[in-house]
Amino acid sequence: MRSSKILLTLFAILQLGAVEAQFRKYSNEFLNIGAGARGLAMGSAQVASVNDGTAGYWNPAGLLGVKDNPQVNFMHAEYFAGIGKYDFASIAFPSSNNKRTFAVTGLRFAVDDIMNTLFLVEPDGSINYNNIQSFSSADYAFLLSFAQKLEETSKKSIQFGVNAKVIHRNVGKFAKAWGFGFDAGVQFSHKQWKFGINARDVTTTFNSWSFNFTEREKEALYLTNNEIPVKSTEMTSPRLVLGVARDFHISGKTSILAEANVDLTFDGKRNTIISSSQVSADPKLGVEANFNNVFFLRAGINNFQRALADGDTLNQKKVWIYQPSAGAGFKIQNVTIDYAFTNLANQSNPLFTHVFSLRLDMVSDKNAKKKTTTKKKK
Repeated sequence: MRSSKILLTLFAILQLGAVEAQFRKYSNEFLNIGAGARGLAMGSAQVASVNDGTAGYWNPAGLLGVKDNPQVNFMHAEYFAGIGKYDFASIAFPSSNNKRTFAVTGLRFAVDDIMNTLFLVEPDGSINYNNIQSFSSADYAFLLSFAQKLEETSKKSIQFGVNAKVIHRNVGKFAKAWGFGFDAGVQFSHKQWKFGINARDVTTTFNSWSFNFTEREKEALYLTNNEIPVKSTEMTSPRLVLGVARDFHISGKTSILAEANVDLTFDGKRNTIISSSQVSADPKLGVEANFNNVFFLRAGINNFQRALADGDTLNQKKVWIYQPSAGAGFKIQNVTIDYAFTNLANQSNPLFTHVFSLRLDMVSDKNAKKKTTTKKKK
């Protein structure tokens, strides 16, 4: 009953937000890239099964999978031979009774060393390369997460989590924006089945932009027929992610986890399997093979789109295409290294990226001694 009330509340808020017309499609799109090589290798199908420090991104309810000790996660990825850089870091702190978890997450997507050629041409028409300066265009997000266990028995569990997020975006010294928003998620499991719901930007997320140009820069923009921007606010529409996962025990300590997610957006038609003016649905599928909780193999598919068939420019025939991903992971004591081979951009960009992430469970000497003592007793 308690969990059903939470789900109804999340859905009602999403519906209220969806009727507004001033939302800007693809606002804060850098927050939809992903976090952690494990999730990216599984096609971003994570909302039901995520149970580590990356849950602050995928579904804050999953942070309760971090138990006994703080956990640190890092990830670095690059676009287009290093032109674009994407970084993720998080730290999660479980309570002493493992019934609640606090976490802090940071993300950065940036293109550095962009050439500013506004003053390349002098007033007399000559070219002065000394006038070229560089700047960065960077997007930042900081998430403060809290997860709470609502119910737990030997067969089922229910947990809830929320994010408060702060967004900062800047384009050199010319423009900057600040934004604020909230996410809320639920996970519940029954035997081998796991279910997850994450409402992102549940109250809508806004970015308030301000611009700062010198008189000389304004003049250069005017003379080159460029519009001088003014203060503006952009809104990010709510997004609802639904997921179901199941564990299949193969033999001994070998198991397979399969998960299916669907992203529901409410900002108009998108190029997805289900697309309408009210809602668009984008499915994601992922699988992970677990060998003795030491070695992992992963694969996934997502980003289903209709596109022109290769070479068929005459008939304009469209076919369904999708984006595959794959990866692996290796755990040594309290250190886990994950790898993913995936496309972090979209279908129009055929370039794939190598992504690595590191997870560190900060085991204290006290807890290590407890585990050693427990093993000896057994």
